Amino acid sequence: MPFLGILEDKALPHVPGTVILDEAQAHSGDVTGNLKHGRGKNSHIVLVPQPSDDPNDPLNWPQSKKILCMAIVGFGAMLYAGTIGPLTNAGLAVIAADFKTEIGAIVLDNGYQVLVVGGTGPIISALARKYGKRPCFLFSGLACLVGSIVGSTAKNEAAYLTARTVQGFAVTAYESLIFTIVGDLFFVHERGLYISIGSFLLAGIANLCSIVTGPITNSLGWKYLFHFFILFGGIQFLLQLLFVPETQFRRDHRNDIDELVEEDLAVSNKGATTTTIEKAGSPSPPSLPPRKTWREELAIFTGTYSTDSFLQLIIAPFAICLNLAALWVILVAAFFVGEYVIVAYVLAQLFSVPPYNLTAAGVGYLSLGPLIGGILASLTLALVSDPIIRWATRRNRGVYEPEYRLIPLLPAVAIGPALIGFGYVTQAGQSLYGAAFLYGLAVFSIMFVLTQTNSYALDAYRGMSNEIFIASMAAKNFLLFPYSYFINDYMAREGPVKVFTVFGGIGIGLLVTMPVVFVWGKRYRSFWARHDLLEKFHIKTHQEI
Repeated sequence: MPFLGILEDKALPHVPGTVILDEAQAHSGDVTGNLKHGRGKNSHIVLVPQPSDDPNDPLNWPQSKKILCMAIVGFGAMLYAGTIGPLTNAGLAVIAADFKTEIGAIVLDNGYQVLVVGGTGPIISALARKYGKRPCFLFSGLACLVGSIVGSTAKNEAAYLTARTVQGFAVTAYESLIFTIVGDLFFVHERGLYISIGSFLLAGIANLCSIVTGPITNSLGWKYLFHFFILFGGIQFLLQLLFVPETQFRRDHRNDIDELVEEDLAVSNKGATTTTIEKAGSPSPPSLPPRKTWREELAIFTGTYSTDSFLQLIIAPFAICLNLAALWVILVAAFFVGEYVIVAYVLAQLFSVPPYNLTAAGVGYLSLGPLIGGILASLTLALVSDPIIRWATRRNRGVYEPEYRLIPLLPAVAIGPALIGFGYVTQAGQSLYGAAFLYGLAVFSIMFVLTQTNSYALDAYRGMSNEIFIASMAAKNFLLFPYSYFINDYMAREGPVKVFTVFGGIGIGLLVTMPVVFVWGKRYRSFWARHDLLEKFHIKTHQEI
């Protein structure tokens, strides 16, 4: 039995997702000796997936180039996916007063934006799989610029709604594809750091947004939020255009040793195993293409990456819900992001009235708590996520199981006490500092959930990870849209205690299911490999491209 009680599978010689990661601990030199390894202190680490010999393979790019690409895409994720949604949250009361309407009406306008994000998710997924990620990112940047220009000149609620809706088209690519970029550029033993950074940029940075936008709304007016977005969005678009080439790559599927099922990679005394590994790590034909120049990498379209029909590609993110583990990741991630957004939706409602009577800037400053919580969670995960899997892999005789990514989920149970406590504090009109602390504790928990479930999806089901992230993003936004309809009325009618007790309890209930996925996850990966329902329905994910 693998370390920590994960149930072993006997139906397949090699379960996809399970790999020899630590060659020294596995004593597998005769099996993995032909494979490419890390360098320096990671020389005992088998590279998963195996890079090709093509110098244009993103896995072979210099580390500095990979980090630059991640930094620019991360900047885009911070702007579009992390900031567009909460851009006007701190000033909802001010905007409603300008348009002589209720706060709930402006919240609903923002709700239409998330509806656009969710609805365009499958389309962006299909476009990214067929034509690559680069054109999707560039389209997102243009949509943001157009929406921001409309918002900066809005004179009525209809124009504001148009601006927020158009901005919604800018969110989808950066919210869903940032994690697949990590899979494009980095190996399994490197991903934890970048996944945690990506999760913080998507969720944690939204709190910095409110801290900044509140004072801007107070001092300059809410339209300046759109003015600044034109500036920073334009800078990011140029950086993306000039320095982030296409990261999607046509690699021999035999190099994806984490997805092979033919042989048992952990058994070193089988001649057939060595043969399979040699095939996986064998060099490409001698006639390798030359390294692309910077000018060549500026191409927006780099070819077609799938021969499937566009309709089939659109269906794929919905179809992967047939995989119960993928469905679990989608539901858990979507609900926990929703927990954070619910608080954001009601902040102005709770704190702009007696006994708090906060201005837009004051409401924005409340986000210092969740900002600190998000930073602490991200730093913690960046420091411990990859070391934890290396520790568990060593204890498991050098074999890595993706379920080890779920170990850091344990602190996330704090979501229940945090939300319930936040409800009691705000209903009683008690300390602002206490409310900010509890809000921060909730975001701390949410960051653990988002980071580790995304890491698990990427490692356990890398072949369908693109579809999982798209489906998760769509589910989250389709969940947030009805929230925008009823959450403010529900809060006014029932009070914070009841509302946050309900949502905190549901969060704990979802986390209770984690041990089931952890213990039975490997067996389910094997079951899916043997009974792939997508294959039976002739629906392909990007692992077959």
